[in-house]
Amino acid sequence: MIATTMSDAGTVAGAQRSKPAKKRDPMVWVIKPAVWVLCLAPLAWLGWLVADAVFFGGRGLTANPVEFINRYLGDWALRILLVALAVTPVRILTGWKQAVRLRRLLGLFAFFYVALHVANYVILDQFFDWTAIWNDIVRRWYITVGMLALLCLIPLAVTSTKGWIKRMGGRNWNKLHKAVYIAGAAACLHFFMMRKGLQYEPLVYGAIFAGLMAVRAVEPLKRRIAAS
Repeated sequence: MIATTMSDAGTVAGAQRSKPAKKRDPMVWVIKPAVWVLCLAPLAWLGWLVADAVFFGGRGLTANPVEFINRYLGDWALRILLVALAVTPVRILTGWKQAVRLRRLLGLFAFFYVALHVANYVILDQFFDWTAIWNDIVRRWYITVGMLALLCLIPLAVTSTKGWIKRMGGRNWNKLHKAVYIAGAAACLHFFMMRKGLQYEPLVYGAIFAGLMAVRAVEPLKRRIAAS
């Protein structure tokens, strides 16, 4: 009885000690809120441009607002996706293990911008004309590749919760989420094909993606060398 009471008291004391520790966790109280602000800032700026154009006649949306919004959202979707893919390379290069705690949040923000990008195309550009949308997917290769990236990201976003990890098992979950590499490659190719011709910016994004994949390949290579 006394031992049980002491054990309970120790548990309570441990919980009390853990609460202040959690409050002092910079990942929870500083870094993640900063990621939220940074990821939502492009959307807030786009909202301002729309409001400025509607109420004050601003020209920030250019002469073709629908195309501007579509490209703007697509650009930020690709940027945030690359940042999400950079989490593991950052951990490998710097040894900062806490970086992996940002991967899920960044991945969901990337999917959020992809969803807005596609929604803008379906609603504002095509006005729910599903026949025209299907024809675009079939005939325009850059849209086909873009849709491939979307199809890869949807199951990753759906299964991003801890509950899905338990249902699927860690090994199966990891196998599924490797589809993010296909999504990243497809997104870079989509951007390159959309621009038509050899342009500087798509090549930069492609080089960043290739560099991130190269860094990721270093860790398993080191493991094999160590094992041999």
